[in-house]
Amino acid sequence: MSTSTGRVLVAVLASLALLSGCETSTKLGDLMRSNTSDAQATGSVSDSAANIGPAATSEPAATGTVTTEGLPAVNTAGLLGSDPNDDLNQGKRHYRAGNYGIAERHFRRAVETHPRDAEAWVGLAACYDRLKRFELADRAYRGAVAVIGDTPEILNNQGYSYILRGDYARAREILFAAQARDPNNPYIQNNLVLLDKSMRRGKAVQ
Repeated sequence: MSTSTGRVLVAVLASLALLSGCETSTKLGDLMRSNTSDAQATGSVSDSAANIGPAATSEPAATGTVTTEGLPAVNTAGLLGSDPNDDLNQGKRHYRAGNYGIAERHFRRAVETHPRDAEAWVGLAACYDRLKRFELADRAYRGAVAVIGDTPEILNNQGYSYILRGDYARAREILFAAQARDPNNPYIQNNLVLLDKSMRRGKAVQ
């Protein structure tokens, strides 16, 4: 894993509310919080993907969104995120507004320009989750893993993606792997609660 400059996330999604989170060096999960009621495990709105519209609640969201705090930036030249009008930030803005198709285009351009930007890959994957284009989501998650490895945050997002698909066995396997690596991560804990709730209902999160 690169030891180059750490990436500082600076946006408020209602967290990237799934991308609905907020980050200032804070959390991508916050930038991506989703605004769907089914995506709330503890009353917090969240996404994975993340709804970027509503204000973040004090409780962590049940979301596939990654908390990017502490993740190393591998691209030391021309990292995205400093320009509020660059594709990364435009993607976050549209994600929060629920414009997932437009957000996807911005995140896709971001990864084409900066293929070593893990945050852009995560945003792209979250958009594909929301658009139910899960094969493309898997490809985008692989892009993020290629940059920073299968971190607990990435595993958490992937677990949420499988909840969205209704594949609870795979979601449980991935979320337990994430929890084993980061037992106190509230996003992972909330997604496990969401998983249990979804299994009891017998329905995928919409």
